[in-house]
Amino acid sequence: MGTALDIKVKRANKVYHAGEMLSGVVVVSGKDSVQHQGVSLTVEGTVNLQLSAKSVGVFEAFYNSVKPIQIINSTIEMVKPGKFPSGRTEIPFEFPLHVKGNRVLYETYHGVFVNIQPQKRKLTPSPVAFTVTPETLQNVKERALLPKFLIRGHLNSTNCVITQPLTGELVVESSEAAIKSIELQLVRVETCGCAEGYARDATEIQNIQIADGDVCRGLSVPIYMVFPRLFTCPTLETTNFKVEFEVNIVVLLHPEHLITENFPLKLCRM
Repeated sequence: MGTALDIKVKRANKVYHAGEMLSGVVVVSGKDSVQHQGVSLTVEGTVNLQLSAKSVGVFEAFYNSVKPIQIINSTIEMVKPGKFPSGRTEIPFEFPLHVKGNRVLYETYHGVFVNIQPQKRKLTPSPVAFTVTPETLQNVKERALLPKFLIRGHLNSTNCVITQPLTGELVVESSEAAIKSIELQLVRVETCGCAEGYARDATEIQNIQIADGDVCRGLSVPIYMVFPRLFTCPTLETTNFKVEFEVNIVVLLHPEHLITENFPLKLCRM
């Protein structure tokens, strides 16, 4: 059996903010004693950007901007050269999380085209009311062929705390065509680039059906969506990348009419 090395931090949830102390122990375990040349601990935080397949080759200048962006880098010497005895040895450590220069310590996040490896914000509620009719729809080629309908509703706020649900309600006031389904579609929009151009990719990360079948006219349908923990992060915007979120209210009418109303969201962690 060889020597095993493990790092354990004291904070159970492993959530830290810039300036806080990171503490824990390095555990060295081995059946026999072992000579060593010293032990150092390094903490690194980077933002990694990458092109989507459809954006490769669109503009060459982008390749320089997608190099990893280092936001934190600290190294401490824990033990000078010597010898570890057999059994288990614990080496405590503690140091503050300081970012490099004027960088920002973004929240850890793993997307399709943006990865952040290691902020509290003020949130102002922003309720949005909406009315959807054939006349309010955009990007419609043959508006005259659409059945008549009137859908009203509201979102309680498009500025959202990421740990709390998106809420609101929707009412189908009238519709000539029968309704098949009403859904909430959460979309993540990742943008990477530089001054010469940007690559923008939208990914559906959650779809929830809030009504099935031809709903009663005038009936209030609750809008309730919990943000998926592994696929969302606070909205952020930097020089070289952005991570944004949108929600689509999708109404499917018979026979095959698809109605979509889009709302940009701003997510934050309180």
